[in-house]
Amino acid sequence: MNSKDIRQSFINFFKDKQHTVVRSASVAPLDDPTLLFTNAGMNQFKPIFLDEQMPKSKRIVNSQKCIRVSGKHNDLEEVGIDTFHHTFFEMLGNWSFGDYYKAEAIKWAWELFTEVWKLDKNRLWATVYTDDDEAFELWKSETDIAHDRILRFGKKDNFWEMGETGPCGPCSEIHYFVGKDLTKQAADGVNKSAEYWELWNLVFIQFNRDEKGKLHDLPKKHIDTGAGFERIVSVMQKKVSNYETDLFQPLLKHIEKITGVEYKKNPIPHQVIADHARMLTFSIADGVMPSNEGRGYIVRRILRRASRFGRVLNQSKPFIYKLVETVGEVLGEVYPEIIDRKAHIINVIKAEEKSFNKTLDRGLNHFDKILANLKGKVISGKEAFKLYDTYGFPLDLTQLIARENKLEVDERGFKKEMQEQVKRAKSAGKFKVNSKKIKWQEVRQGDDSKFLGYETLESKSKIIRWSKLENKYAVVFDQTPFYAESGGQIGDTGTILGDGIDLTVIDTQKEHESVVHFCKGDFDESKVKEVVNCSVDKERRDAIRRNHTATHLLHAALKQVLGEHVHQAGSSVGPENFRFDLTHFEKISNDELRQIEKIVNDEIIKNTEVIPDIKSFDVAKKEGAEALFGEKYGDVVRVLTIGDFSKELCGGTHVNRTGDIGFFKIIEESSLAAGVRRIVAITGKEALLFVQEQYQILNQLQDVIKAPQSEIIDRARIIVDDRKKLNKELKDFNQLQKLNVEDILIKSKMLNRVPFPVIITAISEISQNELRILGDRLYEKIDNQICVIGVENRIKPPIMVVVAQNLVKKGLSAHELANTIGGGKGGGKSHMAFTGAKNLDNLKMLLNHANAQIKTYVLSKRI
Repeated sequence: MNSKDIRQSFINFFKDKQHTVVRSASVAPLDDPTLLFTNAGMNQFKPIFLDEQMPKSKRIVNSQKCIRVSGKHNDLEEVGIDTFHHTFFEMLGNWSFGDYYKAEAIKWAWELFTEVWKLDKNRLWATVYTDDDEAFELWKSETDIAHDRILRFGKKDNFWEMGETGPCGPCSEIHYFVGKDLTKQAADGVNKSAEYWELWNLVFIQFNRDEKGKLHDLPKKHIDTGAGFERIVSVMQKKVSNYETDLFQPLLKHIEKITGVEYKKNPIPHQVIADHARMLTFSIADGVMPSNEGRGYIVRRILRRASRFGRVLNQSKPFIYKLVETVGEVLGEVYPEIIDRKAHIINVIKAEEKSFNKTLDRGLNHFDKILANLKGKVISGKEAFKLYDTYGFPLDLTQLIARENKLEVDERGFKKEMQEQVKRAKSAGKFKVNSKKIKWQEVRQGDDSKFLGYETLESKSKIIRWSKLENKYAVVFDQTPFYAESGGQIGDTGTILGDGIDLTVIDTQKEHESVVHFCKGDFDESKVKEVVNCSVDKERRDAIRRNHTATHLLHAALKQVLGEHVHQAGSSVGPENFRFDLTHFEKISNDELRQIEKIVNDEIIKNTEVIPDIKSFDVAKKEGAEALFGEKYGDVVRVLTIGDFSKELCGGTHVNRTGDIGFFKIIEESSLAAGVRRIVAITGKEALLFVQEQYQILNQLQDVIKAPQSEIIDRARIIVDDRKKLNKELKDFNQLQKLNVEDILIKSKMLNRVPFPVIITAISEISQNELRILGDRLYEKIDNQICVIGVENRIKPPIMVVVAQNLVKKGLSAHELANTIGGGKGGGKSHMAFTGAKNLDNLKMLLNHANAQIKTYVLSKRI
């Protein structure tokens, strides 16, 4: 079986057992601050395990894309070195939320392995938690595994916990012996020998651990299983390495083609690059951009690590980006986002490679210098920090190169050097249960938060639960017209009125599937069972609707003008304006912005109907609907279609026709991060007000500079140029004021046989321009003199020679005299010229010799 068939076989097996197929969540869990990356299949079901959300189906199956590079699950050092650790991998899993339990989980896992996939039973081993007699007996009764192959292990290997508190339970693992000789298997090899691969972990979530560490039985017991897809494919395809499977072979062959280096001759660099190319492709496809913090820093580290291994394969130019195409060929059918965003992924990786390559060579040269001067076997934290701070080497890259040279790095010293540098976000590797949850007062049972806001802005609603916070109330209703902040659109505001209740809604947020109204005002707790009137602020909602629909028009226009690589990378839609973040690698020019504005306003003028529709996710995607970075979509989605111009998945509120937007204007374009631009725009009344204010400014400017509108720019340029000229003249005047010519003139002296006074002196450091101004003033003041002025500058001190007009008429030349004093190096005019000294000592010597040189020069002219 190829990998596609194996994955689908797993899905189909559990579909046949009434499991609902759920798509993989993003590898960047934007709604979970406790995780850098999705590192297990169960991450997206965390709210269900924490009893914060009801499951949409009690039985679920999926294949989850995962990344493990930090915290507890940091496999980075082993990636590419061994045959089974990866930064990116897939986790196959099936779940039961209060439905079936241990018996079915064990029975079905064994059935799939031995009856469907025909794995050799004589290679399989099962482990259970040491105190889990129930699971031990079920392995005996529900399967035909040899009883001596059922082993007990302690908490370290066979007890799973979500965090220090919260849901937890024993687990049962299935291991597979990969050795050649079946007779050499032994129980003591499981969980110890590399010849026993863990293929599947069945977690039985049956307890809740309180803050004192005590275990309590859960009212509902859950099943959470995870099977490493890459390892299963290796076993199914009878390979001893994941890299020998069809998941990696196309990548490895492409790397061979790019580098000209055979995989078998040096497998480790090939394996590292293949693994990292997968991780980079999926993380960037899900909206993560290389940066210096959080997830972005992890992506940057991985890319730089791959670049370093590229040097081992003689790659000094960007090349990793070329592998994105191949990743798409292998996995794009299952995860279409890596095909849809291929151009963006390639651009990001190529730009990051190009940037790092500039510093990598210099960093490696510096590392060689460290080795040459190293005493001992430990690279200091100070040197490691310099590699990081100056050359962009993450600590683990320095450690990697150090290990290749049988050296260590002083990690503690490195961290000390970091001091107040930006702390790199790290994943704790485990969930933390939020202890600051709102403490609700339940009023009535039943479903809550039915959203009516697409059709109406008012409703009669019943309070389901409420809570008094520090200075406000939180209220959840059975139904509501208030839109809760999501998808970039901010929450509604408005009023809630009833008998004894007079509340102003200041914000509306989502808590899982519930809409929470945060309010201020009067709240009579004895009246909470009464029906209340909910009313959304219509003017504010209308402004938000105009802006939200405009983001869809803008997105489509950006693709037309800038290219298909453009994707939305974030947005914030409010009543005053909206911001739209997009993937693009250069500043958007003024001409491009005008073109984008024209396209959007043309669509507004067309007054096209805006049609929302409910469809299955798969159908919507096949029809070309855009899905956005980081958004979670269910099996059924809301599709917003604007003629033939735009089609996006969106749950927000929108206008009925594009003409309702009125007018669209971009007011700001800026850089948000490498490869991400930000546009701020306005619509409707705000756009009209903006244009009126700009026109008023234009009229006022016209009055001030006394020119018709058609000539304002030319007149403004003349004014600016005149101002620059005046500023220069003023600066020159101020500089003249600083230079006291009289102090120089009093140093005049007579030389033997020279019939006029001479001034030879040195002055404090001034600029060349100030020296020329001084020369002009001296020339105006002197009548029958020669001045030689040296300037005590630290680097190449200049010397100026000024000759009075009367003496110039008699045949003396400042140019000739400067040339004489400077030893053949001088230039200028007859009345003022310049030469220079090598340094301050040389300046002193030249000025001392100037007396004799002036005398000789004047006598030679026979004046």
